Amino acid sequence: MREPVATARDARQPGEERPPAYRQFVLKVHGRCNLACTYCYLYRGPDTTWRDRPARVAPGTMRQAAERIAEHAAAHRLPSARVDLHGGEPLLGGPGTALEYVKTVRAAVRRAAPGCALRFFVQTNGTLLTAATLRRLAAAGVRVGISADGGTAALNHRRVDHAGRPSWPAVDRAARLLAEQVPEAYAGILCTVDVAQDPLETYTSLLALRPPALDLLLPHANWDAPPPALPAPGEPGRTARATPYGDWLVRVFDRWWDAGRLETRVRLFEEILALLLGAPSAVESLGHSPGAAVLVETDGSIERVDSLRSAYHGASATGFDVFHDAFTTVREHFGAGTDPPRTCRRCPVFRVCGGGNPTHRYAPATGFRNPSVYCADLERLIRHVADRLGRAAAPEEAGPPGPSRPDGNGVSGHPIPLW
Repeated sequence: MREPVATARDARQPGEERPPAYRQFVLKVHGRCNLACTYCYLYRGPDTTWRDRPARVAPGTMRQAAERIAEHAAAHRLPSARVDLHGGEPLLGGPGTALEYVKTVRAAVRRAAPGCALRFFVQTNGTLLTAATLRRLAAAGVRVGISADGGTAALNHRRVDHAGRPSWPAVDRAARLLAEQVPEAYAGILCTVDVAQDPLETYTSLLALRPPALDLLLPHANWDAPPPALPAPGEPGRTARATPYGDWLVRVFDRWWDAGRLETRVRLFEEILALLLGAPSAVESLGHSPGAAVLVETDGSIERVDSLRSAYHGASATGFDVFHDAFTTVREHFGAGTDPPRTCRRCPVFRVCGGGNPTHRYAPATGFRNPSVYCADLERLIRHVADRLGRAAAPEEAGPPGPSRPDGNGVSGHPIPLW
């Protein structure tokens, strides 16, 4: 076996607890994209490994990745697993490759781990979705998530094709097709927060697309490449406690909360509420549950989460691949991933934020052992949510039952004070 890259941790020591199994497998279907979004961390960021990989996954790579998933499910007796089909744009060239991947993984798992229930999702920019494609995906049991910056052309002005043409008309049509013709296949909308846009306009415009769920993501940034609205340390306009992203999210949270949490599901808010109520984390960007996702590239390379590529060239690499290595080997070598610094562990909101997304902790001199570049924003949001949750115990602000996980598991308990 080849030597893993320098970013890997040492192999598991005697007596060390064995890391839990991977439960989410991100499979790259296509390594290119038909859009040229102005903020894309993958194709405009420091990592250029995509240039040297096949544009499309080959059948042999699909089969080997499928066997590795089945092997992992059987070895760990997984009752269920999630499979996400990604790109680039996974539907570039049509849905055939994605559907073949689904068929191959399903067959391998059925043979080796028949007790493992698989859930399939495809995350797409929506521009290539047609009624026929949606019907084929739905028939194969694949749910569809769309990436969008809002529900209007103006809010999506950064999402253009390589000729600078807007993607919005096609995305709008795709979302409406999902909602009207195959609602059972509509997974939701993924939206990257843009603090230059009004938060309530963004939120309400997305609601018009009738998504069953929203995922609000902070832009992938770090201490070397700060996010928009947060100048680098020492630059004019930088203050220690500036919270533009926290303020933006608080306004959306209040609208969502005051509407009884019934307009749609918002994953970020539900996760914070669940953590405040004592539930374990279900995402890598919050809480303390070890990352449960692993990625397979179009050439079969096994990588950590894609977002790490926004830090530096090769940041997501492991040195392993599906042709030579089992997922359990990768899991044991890399453990739970990057640990937050000691300063985070002394923070009252640490048990909820968990140090934030590891990607957002990176600095060239110290690696990932730093507070998140969004540290103050996360604290602002979490404290606000905790306050609303605490006040909800009063009769005058009592509302619907507490949040439930995207997988349908309810969360119950009592809020634990942060301070």
